[in-house]
Amino acid sequence: MTEPTTPDADVIALAGRLFDAARAGDTELLAAHLDAGVPADLTNDRGDTLLMLAAYHGHAATVGALLERGAEPDRVNDRAQTPLAGAVFKGSTDVVDALLAHGADPHAGTPSALDAALLFGRSDLVARLTAAR
Repeated sequence: MTEPTTPDADVIALAGRLFDAARAGDTELLAAHLDAGVPADLTNDRGDTLLMLAAYHGHAATVGALLERGAEPDRVNDRAQTPLAGAVFKGSTDVVDALLAHGADPHAGTPSALDAALLFGRSDLVARLTAAR
């Protein structure tokens, strides 16, 4: 049985830059690295994917680019939250629309995006989420 290897400092630094790019909405940088082979569902130590970070920070163009490159729209983080629920929490309608257009499930995660929209009284988002399924 082989021991897991620890990534070297350069790989860790690159991952940090990619997570920062997702938070900042740097679509061009992320697209270039994903096109070069970085996994679309790269996760940080909390289970947040690049998609989760881009969605939570309201970057619809970045969300679209990640989804087009294979990011899983319903992948949950370590707290069972989905990118769609994060976008609902932040009230980012354009990100919600981008995720729904790529098949995100309004019922996935805990709380689900639909539950979050109901909890926060976002009837506009409830309508979008219920129309999606």
